[in-house]
Amino acid sequence: MDVQIVENATAARAAVLRRLSPSDRVLEATSETLKEIGLVGEGSNPVPYLRLRPELDRLARAGRRDEKRRRGAGPDVIVGSVHAVTEAGEVLVASGTGSQLGPYGYGAGRVIWVVGAQKIVRDLPEGLRRIREFAARREDARVRRLGGSGSVVNKLLIVFGEHHPHRVTLVLARSSLGV
Repeated sequence: MDVQIVENATAARAAVLRRLSPSDRVLEATSETLKEIGLVGEGSNPVPYLRLRPELDRLARAGRRDEKRRRGAGPDVIVGSVHAVTEAGEVLVASGTGSQLGPYGYGAGRVIWVVGAQKIVRDLPEGLRRIREFAARREDARVRRLGGSGSVVNKLLIVFGEHHPHRVTLVLARSSLGV
């Protein structure tokens, strides 16, 4: 995996945008980190690439779930975050639905993860503890605040490395970003 260390949210956003071209079809994974750096959410700035999320949301509203799943499984690029990175470089991502795990693991042409310094953990057991005792609880509370029935961790992806050179980039902020 390629790693770029940046200072803060502003630098993280710039690092992501430098890696994208206007013709890239980009899936922005659901992520508090992406909201924090201004890539998604209310008040997010315009981006110089083709966003897949609005298309996927339209398909979901139209009841075309299978088509949404197929289109979301293989974007040119997926941008998101992770829940923990070990000191050895292993990356842990937890999910309720698993929608981002396929593109992260194989389906996307490129993967860009934006990660805050607080997500660095000693080892895999500490990463799993961080997911169970912190990230999952925070996500559950966030979903309930929005009127949902809560959130659960149903699936977990652990990435030990990447077979294809330069496919995965980890933009690591020295500051805290996301949950």
